[in-house]
Amino acid sequence: MSDQLHLAAEEQAMFDGEQGIAVRRAMEIVVALGKIYGAKRLVPIHSVQVAGVSYKNLGEAGLDFLREWAAQGARVRVPTTLNPAGIDVVQWHTLGFSATFAQQQQAVIAAYTAMGIEPVCTCTPYLIGNRPAWGDHLAWAESSAVILANSVLGARTNREGGPSALAAAICGRTAAYGLHLDENRIATHRVEVHSRPVSLTDWGALGYLVGRQVRNGIPYILLADPVGTTGVAPTLDQLKTLGAAMAASGAVALYHIDGVTPEAQAGNVAPPKGAPQILIDDLTTGYAALNGDAEQIDLVSIGCPHASLDELTEIARLVEGKRLCAALWVTTARETRRRAAQAVATIEAAGGRVVADTCMVVAPVDQLGFKSMATNSAKMAFYAPAHSGLSVRFGPLEQCIEAALTGKMRKA
Repeated sequence: MSDQLHLAAEEQAMFDGEQGIAVRRAMEIVVALGKIYGAKRLVPIHSVQVAGVSYKNLGEAGLDFLREWAAQGARVRVPTTLNPAGIDVVQWHTLGFSATFAQQQQAVIAAYTAMGIEPVCTCTPYLIGNRPAWGDHLAWAESSAVILANSVLGARTNREGGPSALAAAICGRTAAYGLHLDENRIATHRVEVHSRPVSLTDWGALGYLVGRQVRNGIPYILLADPVGTTGVAPTLDQLKTLGAAMAASGAVALYHIDGVTPEAQAGNVAPPKGAPQILIDDLTTGYAALNGDAEQIDLVSIGCPHASLDELTEIARLVEGKRLCAALWVTTARETRRRAAQAVATIEAAGGRVVADTCMVVAPVDQLGFKSMATNSAKMAFYAPAHSGLSVRFGPLEQCIEAALTGKMRKA
């Protein structure tokens, strides 16, 4: 091997093909990335989250790649889950997806399942049991999950690609570079926010503005009121919304909030003297950048990243006893949907749909006839115009639910 990258005896055996061609291919990918980024060793990982699941993105070539690797004997060594697929695997027909696409998507999931991967399709694995601990090394691919694991939970993962995450799952290792190392987790930018965000859309607009300016750096955020007037720190939903927006508008994979996030509390991650400073005293430009002009709304999409139990409960409260005019899709993990049975029943009684396994960004929306969308997700508002061809309005949950009830989105 290279002078830079040292492999332990078992790792060398895997690389040499002693555990089969599938493991050797996985090690070749992990080692190649390690050499490119100057890693000196590999580290065992606790879990993997694989992107590249929707057939819309993979296509037939991607499906063939997965089938080939599975046929060679590829099997994962650590708990591994999947990113959202292109359909709800149970309700796909009643939601309007074509049988052809559903068959192709189910073939993708079958290929992953053949490798020992749980057919759990969600961008929020930490909400359904795959919650890493401080210092755990991971190989996660979904950008919003990566930034939450690093920032809020204190775990360690780079923003993996689909093939590299799958390779790490098969050999149980990843290369120790980037955010796996202490020295690379120190903030690069100081961000002063002069007012505390309140709604989830505030947190999303803030994340959009920070990500756009920091790009792939590490912001150290100082909130004017970090624990709020009631002494309550930001919620997990607020932090996941903030991170998802930063990861979308930039390529941020780790952030620190002074007095809030674990590494900021532990110290030694503040930016060095002379680091770039960003001042944010108004979220208006963030809202304006994410908000379109559509007034008629075909679809209201909530749950990007996938909705939590708390979010489902709040949506149910807002629609209880009412009847929707526009389509309402609340996307979530299947396990979260199961746990929120009462909220699901209330939402669906009003005419909404609680959709598992998928996301409007990776679903074949062109099959469904929607032209305009309202959402409270900055990540969705950022991606949907390009990925789904939709005209998008961005606003608080209450405003989005009003749009679902009336079919119109009022001006903010």
